[in-house]
Amino acid sequence: MLGPRALRSKLDRIRSRVDGRPAPTSRSVGDAVDRLEESVVRHLAGHEAESAAAARLTRAFDLIPQGIVLADASARVVFRNRAASGFVDARHGEALVEAAMSDLVALAVDGVSETRTIDLFGPPRRAIELRAGPLRADPDADDGQVVGAFLIVDDVSERQRVDAVRRDFVANISHELKTPVGALGVLAETLAGEDDPEVVARLADRMQLEAFRVARTIDDLLQLSQIESDVVGERAAVVVDDVIAAAVERTRTAAEVAGVQVVAPSVERDLLVLGDRMQLVSALSNLCENAIKYSEAGDQVQVLAERDGSWASITVADSGVGIPTRDLERIFERFYRVDRARSRDTGGTGLGLSIVRHVVQNHHGEITVRSREGSGSTFTVRVPLLDTPSEPSPEPLAASRRNP
Repeated sequence: MLGPRALRSKLDRIRSRVDGRPAPTSRSVGDAVDRLEESVVRHLAGHEAESAAAARLTRAFDLIPQGIVLADASARVVFRNRAASGFVDARHGEALVEAAMSDLVALAVDGVSETRTIDLFGPPRRAIELRAGPLRADPDADDGQVVGAFLIVDDVSERQRVDAVRRDFVANISHELKTPVGALGVLAETLAGEDDPEVVARLADRMQLEAFRVARTIDDLLQLSQIESDVVGERAAVVVDDVIAAAVERTRTAAEVAGVQVVAPSVERDLLVLGDRMQLVSALSNLCENAIKYSEAGDQVQVLAERDGSWASITVADSGVGIPTRDLERIFERFYRVDRARSRDTGGTGLGLSIVRHVVQNHHGEITVRSREGSGSTFTVRVPLLDTPSEPSPEPLAASRRNP
């Protein structure tokens, strides 16, 4: 058994280890025990502070949308934030991401940095980018000892989609303007050396057509720019029946030329929404024009509206060529066309459905599409109903004018 002096000496040595300071001379065992207790308390307090800091750091990492994975020198994962944890025990396509994460961590602990993109075909379609690299004891030394690995998981789907839309926009607007402008140059050159009045008249008509095509593209771009800025004109109570009537009247000529009948039964006059009448008419006109464009002569386009709970539901249905499933996700993008050859023949700008989408968003509504290739398409726009009925918008169009 240790005597008081020996016990006091050992307690002092323990205290100096815990506290990190030399042990002073002690007069009694009790004093040594008291000092040891103080040292242990300080050590535990420091440990609690470190734990609290680690918890705060973990919560901060969990708020980061990218996944973060840390591994030790043996490639064993020691930390995942919330975003990265979603791939643990994943199934289907996301299991490929987890497998790629393991591969990249193994490479990283061997000193190899690598980036890999995994395409998940969904639905919805996603692109996951993985970036891994080694953690070295000396961060400034490229060939220092590897003590672990880090990996970042980033969902780049939206970035890739925006890049694709930007590329398509530049390519398509260049084509849309270059084609008619080039045609105008050729026609003007031909017209300059032509004496036959009939040929001159024919060339002049064609020049007017090409000029109209350029003007329409520019007008649609300006309209889309205004609508995309979430600018809605003065909001007022709008009668849905009037919007449908105005849209059908606006597309009457196109329907007659295509030999397509647009049928739009009258809707109850108390079906009201709060919004910008001009934008709503523009959106519905684009849907009607789109349906007419992709219908065959003798086909019928139906425009129906009904009260759906707290929503006004407007449907434009055709029995035309339909939309392939692979294109459904992109039809609302600017200039995107399902059938480019048909669009060139009908003179569309490819901006109509993009305008529709932004108008619906500006009115806090939603738009859906059901379609099958060869069996037609059905677009449904839902806009919140007006809570308190107000004065209807003036100058309603007669129902008889809505059946060309």
